Amino acid sequence: VFLVFAVLVIIYTLDPPSNLLSLADNPDRLDGIRAGGCFIGGALLSASAGWAGMSVATDANVRTTQAADKQGLSVALRVAFTGGAVMGFTVVGLGLAGLSFFFWLMTLNRSVGDLGGSEHAAARSLIAAVDSLASFGFGASSIALFARVAGGIYTKAADVGADLVGKVEMDIPEDDPRNPAVIADNVGDNVGDVAGMGADLFESFVGSIIAAATLANGNAVKVALPFWIAGAGIVASLFGFFAVSTKDGANQRQLMFALHKGVISSSVLVLAFSAVIVSQFFPGDQSAEGWKIFACIAIGLIAGILIGQATEYYTSYSFWPTQSITQAGVTGPATVIIQGLGIGMMSCVPPVLIIVATILGCNALSGDYGVAMAAVGMLSTLGVTLATDAYGPIADNAGGIAEMAELEERVRETTDALDALGNTTAATGKGFAIGSAVLTSLSLLTAFKDKAQVGVADIGDPVVLSGVLFGAMLPFLFAALTMLSVQKAAGAIIIEVRRQFATIDGLREGTAEADSDRCVAISTQSSVEEMILPGVYAVLSPLMAGLLIGPKCLTGMLGGAIASGMMLAIMMANAGGAWDNSKKYIEIEGACGGKGTTTHKACVVGDTVGDPFKDTSGPSLNILIKLMSMVSLTAAPIIRGWQDWQFWYWGLLPIGLCVIATILVHHYYWKNTQDIAAPIDDVIKDAPLAKDVETPAAEEETS
Repeated sequence: VFLVFAVLVIIYTLDPPSNLLSLADNPDRLDGIRAGGCFIGGALLSASAGWAGMSVATDANVRTTQAADKQGLSVALRVAFTGGAVMGFTVVGLGLAGLSFFFWLMTLNRSVGDLGGSEHAAARSLIAAVDSLASFGFGASSIALFARVAGGIYTKAADVGADLVGKVEMDIPEDDPRNPAVIADNVGDNVGDVAGMGADLFESFVGSIIAAATLANGNAVKVALPFWIAGAGIVASLFGFFAVSTKDGANQRQLMFALHKGVISSSVLVLAFSAVIVSQFFPGDQSAEGWKIFACIAIGLIAGILIGQATEYYTSYSFWPTQSITQAGVTGPATVIIQGLGIGMMSCVPPVLIIVATILGCNALSGDYGVAMAAVGMLSTLGVTLATDAYGPIADNAGGIAEMAELEERVRETTDALDALGNTTAATGKGFAIGSAVLTSLSLLTAFKDKAQVGVADIGDPVVLSGVLFGAMLPFLFAALTMLSVQKAAGAIIIEVRRQFATIDGLREGTAEADSDRCVAISTQSSVEEMILPGVYAVLSPLMAGLLIGPKCLTGMLGGAIASGMMLAIMMANAGGAWDNSKKYIEIEGACGGKGTTTHKACVVGDTVGDPFKDTSGPSLNILIKLMSMVSLTAAPIIRGWQDWQFWYWGLLPIGLCVIATILVHHYYWKNTQDIAAPIDDVIKDAPLAKDVETPAAEEETS
């Protein structure tokens, strides 16, 4: 973070972007400090939101378990949802407050000349201030990369390691305290699914506002409008929060409706608030334009709800797609994988149609600014939408605490019902995050084209087409790196868990404690090491294309990355969610014979494959397309007006950095691989399985 801060300060002090707008003789050397300050501000606020959400989620885990034990399903739902709401409102509160504060700071002491009158000078001042905010979004993106990618590797390495050794090899229940990786798994839920999702949507939230304000092109009313709509959404989300409630004994449909009440009520309110704001901002002759923009806001909001509904259909076990995966498990794990991949691919159709209709409709109504305001509208109810998503890991960990504390079976049944709902809301949240990321990235791409003076990017131009192909490849490379990272980190966890079961006397019998700290340390170290290369590629790829070839190639690269990134992200997130809930369908509803059957074991394999799909690689693609778009917008003043290959030698610098980073990562982290098969041959093969040891926990699980 501080390295990027220093680079921004140096570059924009030597070549201030506001010079392009200024008619004064002296360049404004404060642009470097402005860009660096915005970058640090965005990074600190994004990190603060994640830290606050994780802290409260940790407390809410225990309180949800207590509520499930003493007060029942309805109170437990309320406690878990309240914990998730802290994450939601912290993200939108810090995002809007921080962005507004830095926008005000950026308007101070601007020197833009006075040719054309004070009105034109004020417009240029607003344009220069909004341009500086691109660095704020870049700072938020950098933390989102760390939280989402490193958090996803952390949580899934621990989860896969715990499941494969604990449930498959040792045949002990999920979240059993004898499993050394259970604590790391529970910690990872907060790191990846609370802080990671919060940072992801923090980036989308501020990015959509920055894109809309940039495309306003100095129009004071249009610059202010996204800030006001976002503020109205926070107020509407507060009302939606209080609408969430249910009754004891509710089934999955009733629990889902309880959460839908909050989202729907806040959506209706934000539409009403937006209508009032638009009527005041666009009076008289401007009212026609204002109501077109209002229609774009409404379209974006409705599109977000529809994407969530489509995702719910493909990932909830209340509907055919997930049930079909469970039924495919009758013939083994291979057909579970095949059916899940097919369902994931099919699930791309509704969100794509919705996004396409949104883009075309908003563009027809109000051009590029209308598309940007659709993204603002979609994210306006983020406070309550993110609360429903962050609720999921809290409910999941509540079940883990119930298992580790050996509470009564009825408590685990209550937490399992909440957890199954959480799996669906998490998948719905990921679908919403993908949709909002695409709209935000598209708006940022449009803003980049404007700032870099690209003009028309003809897809028939070989330079543009080359950029499209290169950009379309990047999400696959990024997803591959994160998937391989999970496998590598999970391998280290597996070896450690096997070692502890083989060497700690009494661990299988439950008379000795596992060394959970060791697994936490392995997950932490692995996640930080493995995120280096994806992060380097994500930041430097736009600079390679833009500096080496030119802004036209970079435009094509961003377009290709957005298109392929969206498809891959939807497929992976929904396939993983459906695999997960196909297992829950058996465990909660007793489908296909219930727990312990061959069908259940086949679906467990599918769930294990789906874990990095839905919680690491899929969600991380949101960060990739937004980060590359934000880096491009930040660098747009540097490459403004460049012709193809005009200053190609500057592109050698990011290429060299990528090569050096790849060599260093390979040498220090990838070269020394561990033999995962060796420990089980030497240590586990001749040892008795935990299922042969008579313990209360094992007897209860068997019954």
